Amino acid sequence: MGQVTHEQAELVLRLYELRREPRLREARSWFVANFDAKTPEEMMQKCPPGSQANTSMRMTFSYWEMAAGFANRGLIDDELFFENAGEGFLVYDRIRELLPAMRAMFKNPHVWGQLENFGKRMEAWSERRAPGNVAHMRQMMAQMMRPAAAKSAGD
Repeated sequence: MGQVTHEQAELVLRLYELRREPRLREARSWFVANFDAKTPEEMMQKCPPGSQANTSMRMTFSYWEMAAGFANRGLIDDELFFENAGEGFLVYDRIRELLPAMRAMFKNPHVWGQLENFGKRMEAWSERRAPGNVAHMRQMMAQMMRPAAAKSAGD
C-alpha cells in the first residue's frame, strides 16, 4: 500500500462530490441498469444522438475517463483509487469489447484509453487481492443485465 497524501484524499473526495451531482447520478444509474451494447451500431441504436440515453452514456463515460486519467497519471494512489472506484471498473468492463470498433469508427486509437488503462490495472490489482473475483463479478453482472435486456426487448 502506497503512502496516501492529503491532496490525493482530497481529490478522491472531490471526485465523489462530482458523482453526487443529481444529473450525473441519474446518468450513472441509467448506465448501470441499461447499458449493454455490444457493437457501435447497437450503441447508436439504443442511445441515439439527442436522446436522454445518449446524454447519460456520454456523461458516464466522460466522468470515468476523467477520473481514470487522474489515477493513471499518479495523481491518486492506485490502491486508494481502486478501493473506491468499483463503478469505474464496471463501466470499463461494459465497454471493453466495444473499444476496437469504436476506435476504428472514430479513427482514433485513444478513444477511452484512460478508462481502458485504469480497467486493466484495476483488474490485475483485484485478481492479486482476490483471485477469481473479476470472473465472478462479470458473471453476476451478466445475470443482472438479463432482466433488463428482456424488458427492453419486450418494449
